[in-house]
Amino acid sequence: MSLFKARDWWSTVLGDKEEFDQGCLCLADVDNTGNGQDKIIVGSFMGYLRIFNPHPVKTGDGAQAEDLLLEVDLRDPILQVEVGKFVSGTEMLHLAVLHSRKLCVYSVSGTLGNVEHGNQYQIKLMYEHNLQRTACNMTYGSFGGVKGRDLICIQSMDGMLMVFEQESYAFGRFLPGSLLPGPLAYSSRTDSFITVSSCRQVESYKYQVLAFATDADKRQETEQQKHGSGKRLIVDWTLNIGEQALDICVVSFNQSASSVFVLGERNFFCLKDNGQIRFMKKLDYSPSCFLPYCSVSEGTINTLIGNHNSMLHIYQDVTLKWATQLPHVPVAVRVGCLHDLKGVIVTLSDEGHLQCSYLGTDPSLFQAPKVESRELNYDELDKELKELQKVIKNVNKSQGVWPLTEREDDLKVSAMVSPNFDSVSQATDAEVGADLVPSVTVKVTLQNRVALQKVKLSIYVQPPLVLTDDQFTFESMAPDMTRTVGFSVYLKGSYLPPELEGNAVVSYSRPTERNPDGIPRVSQCKFRLPLKLVCLPGQPSKTASHKLTIDTNKSPVSLLSLFPERYRIQSEQFEDLWLITNELIIRLQEYFEKQGIKDFTCSFSGPVPLQEYFELIDHHFELRINGEKLEELLSERAVQFRAIQRRLLTRFKDKTPAPLQHLDTLLDGTYKQVIALADAVEENQDNLFQSFTRLKSATHLVILLIGLWQKLSADQIAILEAAFLPLQQDTQELGWEETVDAALSHLLKTCLSKSSKEQALNFSSQLDIPKDTSRLKKHITLLCDRLAKGGRLCLSTDAAAPQTMVMPGGCAPIPESDLEERAIEQDSSELFTNHKHLMMETPVPEVSPLQGVTE
Repeated sequence: MSLFKARDWWSTVLGDKEEFDQGCLCLADVDNTGNGQDKIIVGSFMGYLRIFNPHPVKTGDGAQAEDLLLEVDLRDPILQVEVGKFVSGTEMLHLAVLHSRKLCVYSVSGTLGNVEHGNQYQIKLMYEHNLQRTACNMTYGSFGGVKGRDLICIQSMDGMLMVFEQESYAFGRFLPGSLLPGPLAYSSRTDSFITVSSCRQVESYKYQVLAFATDADKRQETEQQKHGSGKRLIVDWTLNIGEQALDICVVSFNQSASSVFVLGERNFFCLKDNGQIRFMKKLDYSPSCFLPYCSVSEGTINTLIGNHNSMLHIYQDVTLKWATQLPHVPVAVRVGCLHDLKGVIVTLSDEGHLQCSYLGTDPSLFQAPKVESRELNYDELDKELKELQKVIKNVNKSQGVWPLTEREDDLKVSAMVSPNFDSVSQATDAEVGADLVPSVTVKVTLQNRVALQKVKLSIYVQPPLVLTDDQFTFESMAPDMTRTVGFSVYLKGSYLPPELEGNAVVSYSRPTERNPDGIPRVSQCKFRLPLKLVCLPGQPSKTASHKLTIDTNKSPVSLLSLFPERYRIQSEQFEDLWLITNELIIRLQEYFEKQGIKDFTCSFSGPVPLQEYFELIDHHFELRINGEKLEELLSERAVQFRAIQRRLLTRFKDKTPAPLQHLDTLLDGTYKQVIALADAVEENQDNLFQSFTRLKSATHLVILLIGLWQKLSADQIAILEAAFLPLQQDTQELGWEETVDAALSHLLKTCLSKSSKEQALNFSSQLDIPKDTSRLKKHITLLCDRLAKGGRLCLSTDAAAPQTMVMPGGCAPIPESDLEERAIEQDSSELFTNHKHLMMETPVPEVSPLQGVTE
């Protein structure tokens, strides 16, 4: 046990999922026994009022049944509880309970019991006040110097002070410039109310000034007030503390000294009666509550401060005297006399942990054993280390963490895509035309060999494809068990997805003898959706905006055997060529594999259609820039809207409101602009998402054509995919253009460089959105030019070395000026041209989602 842990004398947990705050705890002799023993009064936001009188048999005992004197449901949230002389005609103590719209004063009494169950306690409502405004907090005291009774002052949420002279309502006053309520305290020495305003300054108001000021209901000043009748509410003194306050406490332990303590968010202040700072303490933690109390040293005051690290610090003025650990974060702390034990510290957490503790030490009885001192034999340690490294190396080479067969046989995941459409389409919210959008069923089967826990199956497809169900959860799976789940996939949107592949990922835990909770594992399985899910037959057309020619080293195959449902493919959208072209190559490869031909290859001899690709890049970049401008404009209008609101609020709260001067009209117009800009931002985000999906499709197509054109290997194509497709989606911090430009610059600097001068070029490590796309398009053109002149992609350590052998046609260096870049553009203009209306032997498709493909 820690030496400085709070000594638990008595503790309990209140209710179930109830909430509490700093005003919900009070200590007093509420039943007027006169023996000096305090009771613990606790109110909760759920409306429960509880009164405790702890009697632990031994230190650390929890609450017993007889410790709870009273528990009653008041049905309304309890904001604050206080005990004072609140009933006229008697000086006995009564309990005041503050609700959001009501103030109730009760008497608490006990009846001697004749049986072993003990005494019986009950509360009786003496009077109540219904509040016209929502309450925030309250304070009490002998306002105006009255003797033998306490008056109550309640602060509302809109900054109004309501004073009640016991059973009667006295008056209400609005604090000037009040925007948000702050903590409130009463100083009997100066007869003043002290609070912290939303301007982050401590303010003091004399009770007499409040009493003779204009009534809160009279919003207009009279002519008499305008001529200085003295009835305007004027602050006595102010002190700017520069932060919001958590609590205020006024202490006066003798007639010679009175202090105002203010607990800020980062500082702790002690003020004199006139607002001057006696001392302040900067806190290196986030405080949660505090309580000043009398010190044994004359002229000093002790203060308890709880923080969000579950610590309770005790200060003597600004000197830290003690620190103790609590089992919870306190939101309220009090000190009282319980069961003849003086100085008991009572703390309450926001979740209802109520604890009575005291300060002290608890020495640890544990003693660390003596360590045997012996000399180390470093030769033997080196030998043992080498043997262990050898064992680890062999294990990693042969079977990894555990045997490979065991890892593979834990769980097998397989997916089967139905060859036919669903008889009843599951596309209930599709956005593609007025016709019914088809859907196809996919079934995923899980087969496990051993017992598994926390099995979660997640399905992923590329938008605008959507799933009817994308998550399936199984708490546990017994050994040799098979589970099959089904879901449907359909197209939602008026554009094509960049890929038809889906992915089924299963995360699970495999229990072991050493780890019953299980070792986390992941398995996955990919599946391919049919092309007919996103395309439909259409009428043939002899003209097309975009066409491609794919060459093969074998005799042409009848497209009817590859595409029995269609044989002419053309497209009005460049990016829509990707899925059909890829499907054509895949079916050609499958066809020749079935024929037993293994040396079949495809090639592309035509120019790479970079101009069409650049148009998609420019459109995507334009939407990004437009989105930033719209968000900036929306932010400006939101700031303007809040500024107008503050102006109007100030006008409405002023006791002499000036004309609105069309502020309401300006507020309405600004509101409409904010709504219109928000709609425009949302529309632009949707367009940007669609544009990025189209850009990914076009990027796949360009990578495919470059690979066929230069006969790149799978590893080189993977490098291109990593460079051109680094992101799944654009974010505010990182976009596609700057990321791809950095990757291409790295390739041109390393594996595609020719001279050491190029390798020494430095590129910015910070990725910012560019001004335009000219640099990116130049780098893409230069990349294709380098590949055409013999450059090859490689990620080995020797890739950055200068090339000793020049490939046919040479390799142009990276341009160092705009003139050199323009020269390269002119040289390569014949190679990379606009290919609209380029005729070829086999026209390739025009395809739009679910339309445009015919036989």
